This record gives sequence, structure tokens and C-alpha cells, in this order.
Amino acid sequence: MRTAADPSAGRPPPQARRTRGARRTRRVRRSAPPPSWALLGVLLVVLAGVLFVGAYANAAFVPDRAQHDDGQDRVPAEVVNGGPIINAADGQHRSYRLPARTVALTFDDGPDPKWTREVLRVLDTHQVKGTFFVVGSQAARHPELVRELVAGGHEVGVHTFTHPDLTTLSGWRRRMEYGQTQLALAGAAGVRSSLMRFPYSSHADAIDDRDWPLVTEAGGLGYLTVLNDTDSRDWALPGVDATVANATPAGYSGAISLWHDAGGDRAQTVAALDRFIPLMKERGYRFTTATEGLNLTLAAAGIDHQVTGNPVASGAERWQGRMLVWAVQGADRTLTLFGALFVLVGVLTVGRTVLLLLLAGRHARRRRARDWTWGPPVTEPVSVIVPAYNEKEGIAAAVRSLATGDHPGGIEVVVVDDGSTDGTADIAEGLGLPNVRVVRKPNGGKPSALNTGVALARHELLVLVDGDTVFEPDAVRRLVQPFADPQVGAVAGNVKVGNRDSLIAKWQHIEYVIGFNLDRRLYETLRCMSTVPGAIGGFRRQALVYAGGMTDDTLAEDTDITMALGRAGWKVVYEETARAWTEAPATMGQLWKQRYRWSYGTMQAMWKHRRSLLDSGASGRFSRRCLLFLTLFGVLLPLLAPVIDLLALYGLFFLDRTATVVAWLAMLAVQFLTAVVAFRLDREKLGVLWVLPLQQFVYRQLMYLVMIQSVVTALTGGRLGWQKLRRTGLRPTVRAGNG
Repeated sequence: MRTAADPSAGRPPPQARRTRGARRTRRVRRSAPPPSWALLGVLLVVLAGVLFVGAYANAAFVPDRAQHDDGQDRVPAEVVNGGPIINAADGQHRSYRLPARTVALTFDDGPDPKWTREVLRVLDTHQVKGTFFVVGSQAARHPELVRELVAGGHEVGVHTFTHPDLTTLSGWRRRMEYGQTQLALAGAAGVRSSLMRFPYSSHADAIDDRDWPLVTEAGGLGYLTVLNDTDSRDWALPGVDATVANATPAGYSGAISLWHDAGGDRAQTVAALDRFIPLMKERGYRFTTATEGLNLTLAAAGIDHQVTGNPVASGAERWQGRMLVWAVQGADRTLTLFGALFVLVGVLTVGRTVLLLLLAGRHARRRRARDWTWGPPVTEPVSVIVPAYNEKEGIAAAVRSLATGDHPGGIEVVVVDDGSTDGTADIAEGLGLPNVRVVRKPNGGKPSALNTGVALARHELLVLVDGDTVFEPDAVRRLVQPFADPQVGAVAGNVKVGNRDSLIAKWQHIEYVIGFNLDRRLYETLRCMSTVPGAIGGFRRQALVYAGGMTDDTLAEDTDITMALGRAGWKVVYEETARAWTEAPATMGQLWKQRYRWSYGTMQAMWKHRRSLLDSGASGRFSRRCLLFLTLFGVLLPLLAPVIDLLALYGLFFLDRTATVVAWLAMLAVQFLTAVVAFRLDREKLGVLWVLPLQQFVYRQLMYLVMIQSVVTALTGGRLGWQKLRRTGLRPTVRAGNG
């Protein structure tokens, strides 16, 4: 009885019949739109802007500024000895204290989603209003809290946008800090503020010659500088009793009291406030906001002037403020997303590395064991199909290497000239090799040429190759040995880069060894091989026919047919000892064309076979494994990998540089480890790996852009034409056979 797994069966297995039906899809039209460089450029500019906003809004808080003592020679004595509210407008300077038995509770560094609300709860319980000096970036992140403060009758003031040491900034940077905070207030609650408190400021008697210009500059901009009389020092977490004691003014003097509603755990602050407010009320104190207390002082002095702490912002300021709020929130979400993607890329990279080290290593050890065999030696004759279109530079070397192979059963070479205009067919015929046939046909594309060659081939074992590939003498013999296993339908050979002199060729050599051959060991072990390379692939005729033959449904006919074979229940294996040498693209432009076609063609094949995910039997099992690995490691990982470099660049400028460099080097070390393992398994020299670090700066970026363009083309329904690479005719030095 013959079974579906038996290649001699008289009828195809059910999966094969289903696969053939699935392959009757609409053919891809070949006209190609120009790459969307303008769109890509706009996206990069927008992304750069978002990251800059994120970098600015996320400027790190520092525990304290560097200590300095610049003296007080230029600070007026009445300011040093005056009150905590300073008006330095119009070139004059006046300072004010709050009336006796009056306290203004002021809070710095918020708003904070947790602790600001806890502080408000205590203030509302005791019916007290406070003055909140907000950090602009925090106000933009939590505009609803600013609205709650204003709606509740509390006062808001400016505490800069990123909480820097203002004495270290230039004038325009300081004005930017003030202005962006004002916009954040306008966007969040529709108000402005005339109150300013500098980060790291203290009492009036602590102002020195380095601080005084900040006060006069703020006065010129229309701000009242608000310092403090008492500092609760809650930031130091001294305990509730000490916090209350620190905030309590001497005697019955008025005081502006400094607290914090953000910047860490403020549980002690909340508990101390809950005790401090009733205690001060028992002593006869009243609580006001900073401007309310100033107005009381002005009225007591007979000055007919009232200060408005939070005037209404103009319509233009509110719109600009909303834009700022959206920009900061968008930047935060983008950075959060990038952080999650960074973790995802790390997990995928490490997971892939672990799989490769474990399974690919086991595959190599099993194949190299002395007792390993595919079965009885395969000595059947082989037909080699060479589709050729304008391959005059390399066709002679390719055909000669195939025709003179040492396979004992004999080799028939069928060169299918697909309408070449450069004399390719004449060159092949001129070789005068007795086992070479040249077939001429009108141009119809590579799949058409392959199908023609298969139809004309005399033998059941077929080798499909590219017209520019040079085989080692024993490559055909070794490639067909796995067909001793009747379940094997196709065999992937080992493609080597022959022109390794240039830097770009060395990078491709590394990629071939790691990304292709090492992966094929993994995918064979998992029974989900997705591609038998067009440069060197062996097929059983019956398997090829069962799968529907070559089609031009996609640009990656090799991936398409391999997936069809897997769905049909055939085993697809990798034979590392069957080596063929190819000429890799020598320029970035040629490389781009080749990889763009590969990437886009692979996505087309994935889309074409997507419905097989729901199939039962061999088709479904293969598709679920194959499409999962292709999605994770063939599309998602390359598409997201730029996050590593983007965050590394971002970190060098805006984050901890040491941590950034260490993280980037760790990822490079993982890649280097993978490369060493791959080169050892493939018995390649390690010397070329010195270019691996350089690969991260140019070659990888090119591959990123190729993948992005391929995805954009796929999502927009763009069409891509066949790409013909220009060959130089450079021939590799082929190693001797493997014995």
C-alpha cells in the first residue's frame, strides 16, 4: 500500500492537492512605484521632534545643585534682610513679609498623581488653600491635576519646566523654562501665573551675587519671586514631628512655609500637614495663598494695589498650551512604547540566540557524527536547471562547474535562456560540453524558465540554480544524498559569498553564514524550513509537481515553493557540505535592490499562505510554525531592531551614557557570540569578524530601511518589478571537494 509520504505513490497526498489549489492566486503585477522617501523623511523628522520633546521634558531632577558661595556684594541689604516675596520690576527692588499670625502653605515639584491629591485631601479637610509651584513638564503630563487645583481655589506658580539649576543656564534657556511652564498652565487650566520660585532656592538671606541676577531678570519679566520663611525639609524625610517643628514659625510671625507634593514618598508630608494645620489654627493663625497674604501686607501698608496670582490666559496661549501638553504626553507615550519595544527586541534577540545555540548546534553535531547517514548512497542521475537572463559575465563558469561535477550517476545541465539580449545562450552553447543542453524561449520571468527546464529535464532528481552560481566539484553529489530518505522533498544547499574583498561583501559573507545557514539548521530541526535558496536547491520532481510547480505569484519563488512543499507534508532539509559560490552585490544600490526584492517577496509568500494557518494535518502544523518564526524573526525583529540603535543614540545625549554604552555593547556581544558559533559550525575563519562592529553603523541601517520600505509597500498595496542585478563576472576561488 502506498502512502502520501511515499514519493512513489501514484497520487498526491491530500495536503499537496490543497496546496496546489491554494497556489491559484492572482499574479503580482510588476510595475513598481518609486520609494516613499518623502513620507519616510517626514516620519523621521516627526520622530526626531518627538524624541527631542521627550528628552527636554524628561530632564533628570538632581538632589541639589552644586554648592557655591559668591558673596552678597551686589545684593541689596534690604533684600537680604527683607521678606520672602521680592518684586524686582522696573529696576527697583522691594520685599514683603506676610502679616503676623498668617501662614501661606506652598508646595514644590508637583503635580504628582498620588501625592498632590493626598495633599489636597488634607487641605480640603481643614478648609485651607495652598500655593502650588508646579514643574511645567509635570503640569503637561497631568493637566487634570492643575485644573483641580485652580477649580478648588488654590494658587499655582512657576517652578520652571524641568527643574534645572538656573544659574548654569543661558538667558534664553531660562526664559524658555519660564515660558514653557506658563504655556503648560494655560493649556491645562487656562491661566497664567505671576509667581516664580526658583529650584533649590531658600530664604532671602541666602541670595548671593550668583542668584541676584535671576531675581532681577524674573522681575523684568513680570514675576514676583517667592522664597520661604520656614522649610519643612520634608524632602529629607526627617519624621512627622521634625517636619512640623521645621515648618513652625518663630513666635507669632507670618510665614511662607515650604513643603513638597512630589519628588518621592510624601506620606510624612501628608501626616505632618494633618497635624500642622490644626496646631497653627489653635495658635490663632490663619492660612492664605501667597498672593492673598501679599495683598494683606499691601493693604496694611496703605498701598492701593492688588496682586492677581492666576490671571486668565489668552485664547492663543491656551491653544499653544494645549499643543505643548499634547506634545509632552505624546513624547512620553512614544518613549514608553520604545521602552516596551526595546524589551521585546531584547527578548526576541536573546530567544533567537538561545534557540540557535541549542538546536543549530545539536543539528551540526548530529550530522557530523560518524554513524550519521541519509541512507544508501544516491547514485541516480541528476538534471540541473539553470534559468538565465543576460548572464554573459558568469554563465560559462557556472555551467562548467555544474557539468564537470563528480556525481557518479551523471549530471544533465539544462540552460534555459529566458530571452537574453547579451548572447548568454551562445556562450553556453559555445562551451561544447556534451551533457549541456541550451533551450531558448521568449522572456517570461524566472518561474517560467524554471518550469520550462523542469518539463524538459530527463531525470527525477532536480537541482535548481542561479545563472551566476559556481558549484564545488562535489556539490551536486552531496546535495542529492538526502533524497535517500523518501520523505525528503527538497534540500537547501550552503551558499557562500565568493567576492569577499570589499567591506560590503564581508558584511554579506557574515550575514550568509549567520542569517542563512545557521537559521536553516534551526528551521530544519523544527520542521519549518521556509526557503530553499535559488542559488543551490535540490528537489524531487514528484514533490515539485505535487506542490504546483514554480509560480510568479510572488517575487520570492524560492520561498513560495518551499512553503508549498512543507504544507504538502514533505521534509525540507539542509545539507551544509553542498557548497555553491555566488557573487554578492558590490554596491549599496545593488544590495538594496536585492534585499528589497527578497523582503517584499517573503512577505508576499507569507500573505499568500496565511489561510493555511487554519488547515489541519501537515499543512496546518507546518504553516503555524513557519509563519510564526518568519513573523517573529524575519519581519518583526528586523523591523523593530532600529529601536536598539535609536535608543542608544538617544541615551548618549539624554540618558546615562555609561549605562547606554554597556547595554549596546551587551547586544553586540550577543551578536558576536552568535557569529562565532555560526562560523565554527560552518568551518569558516573568524578573522573577518573584525568588521562586525562596523556592520552595526551602516549595513544594519540599510537593512532596516529595506524592511521598512518593504512593509510600507506591502501595506499600501504597492507593486514591485523583477530586479536584475548587474554582475561583474568576478569568480570566487572554489575550494576542493569535501571528500
